[in-house]
Amino acid sequence: MNKNILVLFSVFFMFSCLSAQSVLGKWKTIDDSTGKARSIIEIYESDGKIYGKIIELINPKSNNPLCKQCKGDKKNQPIIGLIIIDGLSKNDDVYEDGTILNPENGKTYDCRLKFEDDEDTLQVRGYLAFFYKTQYWKRIK
Repeated sequence: MNKNILVLFSVFFMFSCLSAQSVLGKWKTIDDSTGKARSIIEIYESDGKIYGKIIELINPKSNNPLCKQCKGDKKNQPIIGLIIIDGLSKNDDVYEDGTILNPENGKTYDCRLKFEDDEDTLQVRGYLAFFYKTQYWKRIK
């Protein structure tokens, strides 16, 4: 009897570990107004923090656009390769305590990432005080 319980517990534990959601990977961003894909973001981990960089622009207006509105060391840097998600930490089922950059206006916002109903839809929220904007990114498999 104890052996069966141990086996069941082991199987349950194994499946719960396998189903742990991870934001790591490639994500397609969707334009709020048109509903069309805009870019591909690669989310990765470095030194225990979560980062995201633009690896592809879908239908860019120019071949090698620069972040003209950005400030500091990101000013006039190529959009492709630009780190836009910076320094998030996992807290239960939410990634937070970092920032996200909007390369269109050069502004940086506090950021929170959270899965929607499944692990293929990521809720990306940028906020400033009580004001926020939410996008939904789709996982690329």
